[in-house]
Amino acid sequence: MALRTIRTLGDEILTKKCKEVKTLTPRLQELIADMLDTMYDANGVGLAAPQVGVLRRIVVIDIGEGPLIMINPVITETAGEQTGDEGCLSYPGMAGQVTRPNYVKARYLDENMEEYEIEAEELLARCICHELDHLDGHMYVEKVEGPIHEVTFEDVEEDELWPEGEAQAEESAAERSAE
Repeated sequence: MALRTIRTLGDEILTKKCKEVKTLTPRLQELIADMLDTMYDANGVGLAAPQVGVLRRIVVIDIGEGPLIMINPVITETAGEQTGDEGCLSYPGMAGQVTRPNYVKARYLDENMEEYEIEAEELLARCICHELDHLDGHMYVEKVEGPIHEVTFEDVEEDELWPEGEAQAEESAAERSAE
């Protein structure tokens, strides 16, 4: 498969509404495979077709539980709310606080054009909402509460990177070898 160029904020295609997929052609199957490769290469958890320049209602998501391919997705129910930092591959290195539903139910077609329904909470619910916004020409920056800020790898807390206690052991070993 191939990596596709991710369109960034300011690209007009990101403001357009996508068309429904009526038939899954070999070209669209290739698009889905390329979208997954592109998302993984960019260390993302979701990617919508317009982000790679294609105005079709297709999103791919993987929050660490395996790929979820959604064709013509529609959110049918929401509940609760969650507020948290949100970023986007189309606005790299930036994030902002966004409030989204904590629970969503969505209907979609999979890569075999079979209909499914999914119930999602927390991160997966956030991702579904975020990616479906792209299909209607919207980006998270329209919903940000407060300032947008830069995000770097160093912003991640040390204990988020290492299992409990392992970070301290690693630091101690590094300090001993430096002496």
